[in-house]
Amino acid sequence: MNADPFFVLETIIPVFFVVAAGWFCRKTNILADGVTTGLLSFTTQLAAPVLLFDAMYGLDIGSAFDPLLLISFYAGAISCFALAAIGARRIFGARPGESIAIGFAALFSNSLLLGVPITAQAYGEDALAANFAILAIHAPLCYLIGITAMELSRADGRGLAATAKVTARAMFRNALTIGIVIGFAFNLTGVRLPSAIEAGVDMIARAALPVALFGLGGALTRYRLREGIGPAIMIAGLALFVHPAVTFALSAGLFDLPEGMVRSATVTASMPPGVNGYIFAAMYARAVGTAASAVLLATGLSVLTISAWLLILDAAGY
Repeated sequence: MNADPFFVLETIIPVFFVVAAGWFCRKTNILADGVTTGLLSFTTQLAAPVLLFDAMYGLDIGSAFDPLLLISFYAGAISCFALAAIGARRIFGARPGESIAIGFAALFSNSLLLGVPITAQAYGEDALAANFAILAIHAPLCYLIGITAMELSRADGRGLAATAKVTARAMFRNALTIGIVIGFAFNLTGVRLPSAIEAGVDMIARAALPVALFGLGGALTRYRLREGIGPAIMIAGLALFVHPAVTFALSAGLFDLPEGMVRSATVTASMPPGVNGYIFAAMYARAVGTAASAVLLATGLSVLTISAWLLILDAAGY
């Protein structure tokens, strides 16, 4: 990739332009709030699961699923979860449940809606295999960590068996997880779809990311930088700097992974918190304002920080 900073901005600006278009259309009431909700529902319940099904269906599992790739990414993510939860408790005096919700916001990066299109824009569609390997366990693992920690932290929390049941239900009712599991099943069994169905699946999959980015922009108008600014700044710092720094150090330095894996892992790790952080906080009614502020703040800052990480990768020979 060209190391020119202007070229880097040209790489990521198309992605954020679509987000900004969604924000503008909702902010000016060109589109009603219900339209934004419908776009996000289409994305999360149909198009994105189909995209992930299609990715897993055609993925070379043997080459894409390197344990060291997953360790590089998730060591950084879990470190951010722990640091955010501890920081919320010790620095900002948050209650245990609030601390876990704040930790979850730092854990769950926007790896699908922003990570995939930015990686594709920077390095091409063929560079996405490692992204999809990371995504295959992203939602299940993050929700497993978040729900388990939340249930154990609450004074009225469930026991271990009940917590496991709640966690499993949350993971496997998730449409994204269902798409991944079905795609894996087709891949492993070698079952092939008829060509006409494959073409239809591909059409829906191609719609997922632009619609998701536009809907994300509309959804950002619902948030305000008015609650929990201190913890939100902490979340943004961990998500935008610490997570990619740990991931890059492990993938490039310690494990010496192939170029494509280092790129995908680091770029994905550099994404801001996803809306799932807000959804998780709302699900438990803990630190909802902080999670919303973190999503808005970090997404705005990420235009610059993602550009910086792309330049760092290029300067390091990736």
